[in-house]
Amino acid sequence: MAKSAASNEKFAVEVQLFTDGACSGNPGPGGWAFVLRHPATGKEIERSGGEELTTNNRMELMAVVQGLTALTRPTNVELLADSVYVGKGLSEWMPKWKANGWRRKDGSKWAPVKNDDLWKQLDQLIAQHQLIFTHVAGHSGHVENERCDELAVAAYQKYLGRR
Repeated sequence: MAKSAASNEKFAVEVQLFTDGACSGNPGPGGWAFVLRHPATGKEIERSGGEELTTNNRMELMAVVQGLTALTRPTNVELLADSVYVGKGLSEWMPKWKANGWRRKDGSKWAPVKNDDLWKQLDQLIAQHQLIFTHVAGHSGHVENERCDELAVAAYQKYLGRR
């Protein structure tokens, strides 16, 4: 679950994690990317990757998982992403899924959580950090979000035409 420091403490962001996922076809070839920035030093790392057959939601999650995996110690992280799926998942859905054994209601029946493998990884990773989520509008000129989108699209393009 996205969490922040107790209300009487100031949440001091140590790193900013910008993420994005992209998919051609949904399902189809997909890519993920992140930019991890340490504002105090200005140091940044960029990484991206892709899969031949995936969904946009999986790539959005993979970007966050990969970005948090790049951290080497517990850190105060501001996650900035255009994914409502990731934001709601962290703040609203994940606590309910966990309480229900990683199941969700589908009508009157229980169904497995979609992408539960990545949500479970994300759950383990955020337990190591203090995390706040900031939604950014996609394709609105936000420099880092545009960069992540560019990297994610480039990551899946090598899979185009293989299917």
